[in-house]
Amino acid sequence: MILDFSKPLYILAPLAGYTDLPFRRVVKRFGADLTVSEMISSNALVYGSEKTKKMIEKSPNETPYSVQMAGSDTEIVKRAVEILNREDGVDIIDLNSGCPVPKVVKSGNGSGLLKDLKKLESVTRTIKESSTKELTSVKVRIGFDSKFPVEIAKAVENGGADFITVHGRTRSGGFKSEVDYDAIAEIKSSVSIPVIANGDITDFEKANFVLNHTKADGVMIGRGAIGKPWLFYQLQKGSDEVSKELKREIILEHFDSMIYFYGERGTVLFRKHLHTYSKGIDGASEFRNLVNSLENSVEMRSSIERYF
Repeated sequence: MILDFSKPLYILAPLAGYTDLPFRRVVKRFGADLTVSEMISSNALVYGSEKTKKMIEKSPNETPYSVQMAGSDTEIVKRAVEILNREDGVDIIDLNSGCPVPKVVKSGNGSGLLKDLKKLESVTRTIKESSTKELTSVKVRIGFDSKFPVEIAKAVENGGADFITVHGRTRSGGFKSEVDYDAIAEIKSSVSIPVIANGDITDFEKANFVLNHTKADGVMIGRGAIGKPWLFYQLQKGSDEVSKELKREIILEHFDSMIYFYGERGTVLFRKHLHTYSKGIDGASEFRNLVNSLENSVEMRSSIERYF
């Protein structure tokens, strides 16, 4: 199997605007077991959106690679899966049933699927039966307004998913409410498919706490990896030690990947990453002011080399 569930898996979560190809490439090189595309719309894929096609491009080192898709119309989802079947580098198709963004939910997609578990099961089954990829997975939350984690997980399992990722908040909990790791543990003990825990996993210690507490088969890390992509390196090494030199190497490699993928536009796009990379370091605000004024990649790179 393309994923080894016999040991804890460390997975990069899809985050709009952050987990693009350059970031995934770096995270994969330094320890992530699995990378996932930013969420794409099944409708946009079916109707030939060039932007969506660009979003599913992968780096050569991203194996295994998962594409995350939102959709609730089984016919459209089936057609989207058939398009992905023709993409050689995709190993897993993941259904998003957790996105809380109002415009996504309003159309019945993302966590909107949690309001109709029969539909969630049916869309999962459509992907499983139409896909020629090795695995089908689903990412969920533990409820819409109230919590019903086991019912959700059972619907996903009945739909034929090979594993499930659980964000331990309800849809109404957004990204601010406390994560319910007990609910993830409850899911783990009630289904026979592997369970990946997600939500507020911000550092090495927290990742290990969540794995021990939930008995999950792995953790998916999103916002915790922004500004700290070496978290995956720490987890694979089993130590929270990471040298200043390695951090610098990772930051420079991330920058070089951005320029390679986006051209000179990557310089401006990389500013937000430098804001998070410089957090907590002396002289951060001066450094941020400097990089906010730079548009030339050579100047930006030498500023990064000097500061880090």
